[in-house]
Amino acid sequence: MKVNNQVAEIQVSYSTTGSEKIRVTSCLDAYDIFLASWSLQTIELHEEFKILMLNRANDVLGIYTLSKGGTSGTVVDTKLLFAVSLKCNASSIILCHNHPSGNLTPSEPDKKITDRVKNVAELLEIKMLDHIIITAHNGYYSFSENGLLS
Repeated sequence: MKVNNQVAEIQVSYSTTGSEKIRVTSCLDAYDIFLASWSLQTIELHEEFKILMLNRANDVLGIYTLSKGGTSGTVVDTKLLFAVSLKCNASSIILCHNHPSGNLTPSEPDKKITDRVKNVAELLEIKMLDHIIITAHNGYYSFSENGLLS
């Protein structure tokens, strides 16, 4: 077999800034962080799905916008979700998406993606701490607080 010199070498890097980390200690903390990352001009326009990545001390490593969709849904690419989480060396994750309608009730697709991500997270030894649904004016719904992550 002939080796081609055109093959790219894979490089992995990891760095954090020296700035003070934000620690998540409750669902309300996570909600506040997510809401601050949302454009209030589009939160009622279309659905977005984001991931908050945390280290073992529940310090925020970062937030990533996974997808933007239409008025009633968005695509959640599980492979990309975990590629980002692993690249950040996250020990735990919190999922979040908005409901432009203002309705905080989780849909069946919301419940299914939550279960799917939770199952994959367990295999990768990443804790899925919560899945939060947010709205512009009605607050949030936490899967964890409502017993849907057990």
